[in-house]
Amino acid sequence: MSESVLVTEAGGVLRLTIDRQARLNAIDLAAMAELGELISAAAARPSVRVIVLTGAGKAFCTGADLAAAAAAGGNEASPQVVMDTANAVIRAIIASPLPVIARVNGPAAGVGASIALAADLVYAADSAYLLLPFTSIGLMPDGGATAVVAAAMGRARAAEMALLGARLPAADAAAAGLITRCVPAAELDDQIDAVAAQLAAGPRRALQLTKAAINAATLTELDTALAREKDGQIELLTSADFLEGMTAMLTRRAPNFTGAVHPIAEPA
Repeated sequence: MSESVLVTEAGGVLRLTIDRQARLNAIDLAAMAELGELISAAAARPSVRVIVLTGAGKAFCTGADLAAAAAAGGNEASPQVVMDTANAVIRAIIASPLPVIARVNGPAAGVGASIALAADLVYAADSAYLLLPFTSIGLMPDGGATAVVAAAMGRARAAEMALLGARLPAADAAAAGLITRCVPAAELDDQIDAVAAQLAAGPRRALQLTKAAINAATLTELDTALAREKDGQIELLTSADFLEGMTAMLTRRAPNFTGAVHPIAEPA
């Protein structure tokens, strides 16, 4: 266990809380793997009828913990392992026969936004926002975001959010159809509790088939997108521009991208 995901269950509701508050819930590889495993395993537990995903403290999840990866030096996981682990979480949410609710209590950025948007119902506090900042560090959106965001609010808005890394406030996300609803922060827990209780008391099989039918009709390109994102991100994670982007972010300076398209050369 990573000790970064809190697990509670009551009244048929399994709550999974990313708890890395010192890093604004930026998620490391161990926590990512644990989250995917917990979501997948929940379907086999008869007592669980609905899953709620959220973050502890002020943030939902601010993406992958790049600082932790940098601190690992040469011991960090390979880009393929990182992408497979991230994709496993998204696939677990989509494939789960249980309804999954995202309680977006604060910023949802990077893969954190992808995790939130993979949920069936997304309720966000009016103080929250979604952000796909990948290009600012030389990467591309992943976690299925290139499919899910475009499917929800169209190509033009998706391109603005992904290419420019434009922050999308929760109210605008709700108006664009990207999330279910934006609610006052003080009312978020009551909203989540009410919806979760309704789903927990509902007909499990009917909810399962309804979820599957909606996903089959709207996310036809998700598997292709995940594969495309994986290939692209593996290339970008070994590029000079990503090294520059990450270094600039960690040292709090503006990046100087070269536009190089070739991966960093392996040492002789």
